Amino acid sequence: MLYLVAVTVLWAFSFSLIGEFLAGAVDSYFAVLTRVLLAALVFLPFLKLSLLSTKQKALLALLGVVQLGLMYIFFYHSFLYLSVPEVLLFTIFTPLYVAMLSDALFKRFTPFYLLCALIATAGAAVIRFKGVSDNFWLGFAIVQGANLCFALGQVGYKKLAASFETNVPYHNVFAWFYLGALAIALPAFFVFGNTSQLPQTTVQWSVLMWLGIVASGLGYYFWNQGALKVSSGSLAIMNNALIPAGLVVNLLLWQKDTDYFRLCVGGAIIAIALWMSHQYNRKHGHALH
Repeated sequence: MLYLVAVTVLWAFSFSLIGEFLAGAVDSYFAVLTRVLLAALVFLPFLKLSLLSTKQKALLALLGVVQLGLMYIFFYHSFLYLSVPEVLLFTIFTPLYVAMLSDALFKRFTPFYLLCALIATAGAAVIRFKGVSDNFWLGFAIVQGANLCFALGQVGYKKLAASFETNVPYHNVFAWFYLGALAIALPAFFVFGNTSQLPQTTVQWSVLMWLGIVASGLGYYFWNQGALKVSSGSLAIMNNALIPAGLVVNLLLWQKDTDYFRLCVGGAIIAIALWMSHQYNRKHGHALH
């Protein structure tokens, strides 16, 4: 759980950094390519080719295509239609996707996890349910594409990691994840990218460097390792912890209008859902799955 909490704090800054410095100013395909390339460079020096089978390498790369490559393409495009708070609002469905996809991949049905995810979704809705812009439906659809990709990547990684040999050093194989994402981000930029919207300022380049090396490189590695150590219910709930964390950062750094009462009530509801999931795990012994 510590990994997930730490990455939640880290990623809380990403929403605002993208919304304030990159959205509409830097080509989204270039931003995705830069993040993925930098993340891959972080882990390539540690890559050991012999630790996974060819099938495992391909599946890990495919997860990178979905969870990082496709997700980022959807995610960055959403900021062209939505404000930062709206993007945060529309991510409230991610825990539902995590809970349902996890049950599907592991061939089971755990209605209590779905209940916890629904409660967390309600908490997130309390925080940010307010008027939306004219681009509501298009923005909503784009964010749901990102949510589905992120959810599928998380539960898919839990499923794939269960097939690894005991004590595989994950940092020696995780580069395959980023190489998979690079395999879609690179051609996407060359086909759809706008070279007239490349970064022009030191601030923009600095934000991309931070997002690529730290938020993507270290963030996705530790998030996926954390996903292996918690139940699917807790993983689903932690996905929505990003919402109050992202709003707090957006408020503190850019003084965006935020309803403190809604933030506190919604955060408390999410915390209750997480506590319920932990209690269920302790009682039924579902700590890791």
